[in-house]
Amino acid sequence: MPAIPQPLPRAFYGLLGVQFLSTLVDNAFLIVAIARVMELAEADWRIPLLKIGFTLFYVVLAPLVGPVADAIRKGRVMVLSNALKVVAMVLLLQGADPLLAIVVAGWGAALYAPAKYGLMTELLSPHDLVRANGFFEGATVCAVIFGTVLGGLLISPLLPVLPGPMWGGWLGATGTALLAGMWVLLGLNTVAMLMCLGIPDSGARYDRQPLHPRVLVLRFWRENLLLWRDAVGGMSMSVTTLLWGVGATLQLVVLRWAHEALGLPLDQAAYLQGVTAVGVVAGAMAASRYVALERAVRLLPLGLLLGLVIPLMLCVHSIAMAAALMVLVGAMAGFFVVPMNALLQHRGYTLLTAGRSIAVQGFNENAGMLVMLAVYAGATALQLPISTLVLGFGALVTVGMVLVCAAYRGQWMGVRVV
Repeated sequence: MPAIPQPLPRAFYGLLGVQFLSTLVDNAFLIVAIARVMELAEADWRIPLLKIGFTLFYVVLAPLVGPVADAIRKGRVMVLSNALKVVAMVLLLQGADPLLAIVVAGWGAALYAPAKYGLMTELLSPHDLVRANGFFEGATVCAVIFGTVLGGLLISPLLPVLPGPMWGGWLGATGTALLAGMWVLLGLNTVAMLMCLGIPDSGARYDRQPLHPRVLVLRFWRENLLLWRDAVGGMSMSVTTLLWGVGATLQLVVLRWAHEALGLPLDQAAYLQGVTAVGVVAGAMAASRYVALERAVRLLPLGLLLGLVIPLMLCVHSIAMAAALMVLVGAMAGFFVVPMNALLQHRGYTLLTAGRSIAVQGFNENAGMLVMLAVYAGATALQLPISTLVLGFGALVTVGMVLVCAAYRGQWMGVRVV
């Protein structure tokens, strides 16, 4: 009989709750920001710029956020990050450019990532990481589901139109039908910030490191090289960088595909996007149950199948079939990415520290997202058809995974990694 898994620390479940709420608000915020761009009748290529703006600070601040997460109690870093998201919602309520608001929210999210993942690595043993990542990914993707659904609700006619300006014009002076949704997001961001006050200290302490920009950049460069040159670290980071880049862009592709191929408005297309996350939850939970950390590398060939399934979107013309395909794509991605992410976290923590390894991981994954989103923005400006984009992203995943499998054949054929 398989051993009964030991319960995870109570502090982990508090972290899980904060992660759920923060991710829920981030995804709803993106939908509301897209709706605001459309309400202002701005160019279509401005929509992928919102994703780029949210991701930008993950890359720009990468040399700094890791040392900050190691130098300060991670719960306090998480309070600061959610406070920045509150500021972002206030800016949107005041009528600021949606791109400016989402850049500020991305600044907060960039600070938040090394703190949350670093704290999880500090709280748990290596053998609990895959299981914890399954819970974490499951909660994250549930938040994506409910966040996209919430975003669709917040921009739908079901929500009342609030009069503006409010509070003497300090908030709500945007003259927009989205005002009620913006207030809901402001309230949720405030709750997430308050929840972070209860995040416990793991007790982990690291040597003080200088925070001079030149020293930080040089050290960060060396840490990148260290993780990339490590056989297991380089392999797992190649996979997660590729799939995060494609996945972030595919999120926008699905919205456009649902509108053009299925005739769905933005609020209903957001619901279909959320269905993809149902599959990711199932795949993530299955991975947490059946995949041990030392066997994660054997899942590499599964990435090839994922690339071949994506183009099937072009053969679907009904909402029911579209939902089924999105669940399948999500399940394959969840089952594949969760063990890869846990493997990269463990290897990075072994070679570096919790905060610094997560910062390196976030830098590479979000740099991949920026490149892919920039390509998508360019393709949108050139008015390339959706069929070309879907085929291109499917081919990118397949070819990329072929190269990774070939480069790291020794690892996925059974090298021990723990």
